[in-house]
Amino acid sequence: MRKISLLLVLVSLSILGCKKEVETPKVIYENTSKTNAKPVKVDSSQIAVADLPIVMNGTKYLIHPIGKLQVFTKNDKLVYASTSNNDEVSFRISNNDENEITGFLTNLKFQEIGSDSIKTLTDKPILIETVTYLKSVSDKTKQQILVYTLADMDTNKDGKWDGNDIKTLYLSEINGNRFTKLSSDFQELINWSLVEATNRLYFRTIDDTNKNGQFDKNDLIHYHFVDLNNKDWKVADYNPIGK
Repeated sequence: MRKISLLLVLVSLSILGCKKEVETPKVIYENTSKTNAKPVKVDSSQIAVADLPIVMNGTKYLIHPIGKLQVFTKNDKLVYASTSNNDEVSFRISNNDENEITGFLTNLKFQEIGSDSIKTLTDKPILIETVTYLKSVSDKTKQQILVYTLADMDTNKDGKWDGNDIKTLYLSEINGNRFTKLSSDFQELINWSLVEATNRLYFRTIDDTNKNGQFDKNDLIHYHFVDLNNKDWKVADYNPIGK
């Protein structure tokens, strides 16, 4: 009897282990039409917050990071998702280092120094993870460019934009103008890199060619670059692997 019980426990643990290994698809292809798409969830427990403005070195625009804080009650006290261990509320939704902003941001707003006018980056739902200022490109070409990694579609159709959706690559001018998508729809951004010697922005994406909702070794990797010496930001493909 004890042997049977032990066997049942082992089988149960094995089943649970298998369930944990099953990943949630990043892409769901059924019901892709707008009429069948799951509506965006409005979370009443979140509040919109703007961090204090940031100015990239050598530019004349304030960048206001916009994001959301999760609010809940704990021991009859309001607690925020950014609350530290000592219960001091920071309300901070982003971090910034030299020439880079990171976080989970729902938008950016831009304000020219000396002006009261504020411009919104986009009116579409997005989730920005990184914003990088290409200062070396500005020094050479006088183009002040921002690079974004973000989610711009609810690719897993759970009604929200988050880290479980496909990550994409965008560019804009330092004031938010010409907000331009570089990577193709439904292709996951792997990484990007600036080659300063040529002023080219290289990036890789992966295409879910077998349409199983995951990105793995059976899918196709694409190689691209943008020549930032040109102002049209045209994406070109290249093949370092060869035929």
